[in-house]
Amino acid sequence: MNLLLAEVAQATQRLADAGVPSPRFDAEELAAFVHGVKRGELHNVPDADFDARYWEAVARREAREPLQHITGRAFFRYLELQVGPGVFVPRPETESVVGWAIDAVRAMDVVEPMIVDLCTGSGAIALAMAQEVPRSRVHAVELSEEALTWTRKNAEGSRVTVHRGDALTALPELDGQVDLVISNPPYIPLTEWEYVAPEARDHDPEMALFSGEDGLDTIRGIERTAHRLLRPGGLVVIEHADTQGGQVPWIFTEERGWADAADHPDLNGRPRFATARKAMP
Repeated sequence: MNLLLAEVAQATQRLADAGVPSPRFDAEELAAFVHGVKRGELHNVPDADFDARYWEAVARREAREPLQHITGRAFFRYLELQVGPGVFVPRPETESVVGWAIDAVRAMDVVEPMIVDLCTGSGAIALAMAQEVPRSRVHAVELSEEALTWTRKNAEGSRVTVHRGDALTALPELDGQVDLVISNPPYIPLTEWEYVAPEARDHDPEMALFSGEDGLDTIRGIERTAHRLLRPGGLVVIEHADTQGGQVPWIFTEERGWADAADHPDLNGRPRFATARKAMP
């Protein structure tokens, strides 16, 4: 075992003792980042090249600073995104939400589908949709100017059109023209603040996390925005907490102009997102 791998083993134990959920992965990822190699190449780093700044990075992660803030990057489906303070770090569970949406859009008989991503944050969802549905026209909406700094960096050179705006009033010029509305909105109840992981509670923007007493305030607003934006037969896809399974589809009722409202599980089998179709007139 070379010096770096021995240090990674020590770092793994320190991160585990600090309650970090994935200590081995994070210790290796930090080592790879600091030494400018891939995780699978750590064993090739000569002992003389060991960089003591590794322990500075480990100490930051030990204090529960998000791994992605330390490295400045987050991986989402086939993307590498720039992230940092002021923007929500995309989570792996959202990848299954996007996967469902991509399949749904591909199944539509539409040559150039129009997609709107509300509460876009880093732009992860919008950029994945644009990349994997090549002829789509994708609009990304974000209210926070701080988050938009990261959205614009990530969207540079892409086909995603970035808008600063409120998800509840966004894009009136597109009313009735959109094929799919997708969102990972804030959905944590204010009453659950103390139960949120330190990485999110202390580092993600509050406006990207919390939404009223039951966590559903923003989703209720997006329901009206989605109905306004979508063409008849268009789809809405919205992420929610696993504890909100069953609640969100009831927001998209037939009385409010929806059909086929349903919940869907993530890769762990937990309720993760709801979908509905705008009813035909």
